[in-house]
Amino acid sequence: MGKVKKTVIPFLLAGVLLSGCASGRPGSSSALEQTSGSTRISQTYEAQTTAGLGRLQEESEVREGTSDDTLATPPDFPQAYDYGTGRIEDGDYSIRNKRLPEPTGNETVLHTIPDPTRIQALYLWEEGNVPAQTEVSDTMTGYYDEPDFRPYLTAIPVQEETEVKGAVVLLAGGAFQMRGNYTDTLPTAAHLRALGFQTFIVDYRLRPYTQQEGALDVARAVRFIRKNADVYGIHPDDIAVMGYSAGGIQAGEFFLNYDENVLPNELDPDYLPDELDAIPAHASACGMIYSFYGRLSVASMDAEELKSGALPPTFYCYGTEDPFYRQFEAQYGLMQDVGVMTKRIVLQDWPHGFGGDGGWVADYARWLEQVFQ
Repeated sequence: MGKVKKTVIPFLLAGVLLSGCASGRPGSSSALEQTSGSTRISQTYEAQTTAGLGRLQEESEVREGTSDDTLATPPDFPQAYDYGTGRIEDGDYSIRNKRLPEPTGNETVLHTIPDPTRIQALYLWEEGNVPAQTEVSDTMTGYYDEPDFRPYLTAIPVQEETEVKGAVVLLAGGAFQMRGNYTDTLPTAAHLRALGFQTFIVDYRLRPYTQQEGALDVARAVRFIRKNADVYGIHPDDIAVMGYSAGGIQAGEFFLNYDENVLPNELDPDYLPDELDAIPAHASACGMIYSFYGRLSVASMDAEELKSGALPPTFYCYGTEDPFYRQFEAQYGLMQDVGVMTKRIVLQDWPHGFGGDGGWVADYARWLEQVFQ
């Protein structure tokens, strides 16, 4: 309790942090054919995981990125979730602004029965009871979302007969001005589900809302997953939150100020708590994909702030050609002093905005298994 901070967010370097804004990179080998790719990836992952599980320890690696294990849209994904090849070199920026399908009718996380056999979209808040401190009207135009936007999550379950190993909440990048789900979260979700992780994409609130309000959306999703842990076949503590670029900053806001027992009415006194709010918003791991704890375009180097956040083990992945490379490096070094267990993968010559490409997802999944143990 008492973690809430009301901070004014400065306008951002939008062009740099937008999802998929990267330029080209050295050529890489093509993605696996989908008909056999998922099986081959799973077999390789299982062999490496069996040999690699053990005591969690600090790890850091600089290496060449690869697209060998990057999955194209799985054949069982509905057409509305087609993200293409998932490879940055294909540069399909036409899907960068594409929106995930919204929930049907008024299905919400509070009143809808979860169905782990299919992709399912659910609103995070009940209509008329969305905690907020920002007033939005119909006269406010030019934003990504309409004034009546309601945050929602998209649950993408593991494939049938796949052993479930945990859950991951995914937050797309986009400079808090858009959500690049088709370049960031969907390709990663396709890969993670093949490796045994239930995935939940959160369409959190963007500008003119604040990071604080977006963090409440993340906390709501975590509470929903914990409540339905048995339905999704996981232990309620085996939940990670991972974000890309601005999505990682949003994940950091959640972990620093809005996780555990911080309630929405601490930000909005008019919000009416419901049964989900009685569940701690506890997540056991954070993922920073070309991102950091901090504010838009500015990494936090405040050791005391980071310590006070009681941060979980954190996974970093970024490229050496990212314009924020030095900030990533500086914060990673500071985390050693803060006492947060980390794993870092640096992709040589890779830029900002590679999403699930680059060959890091299987490493992240193995690391999560160690954390969850």
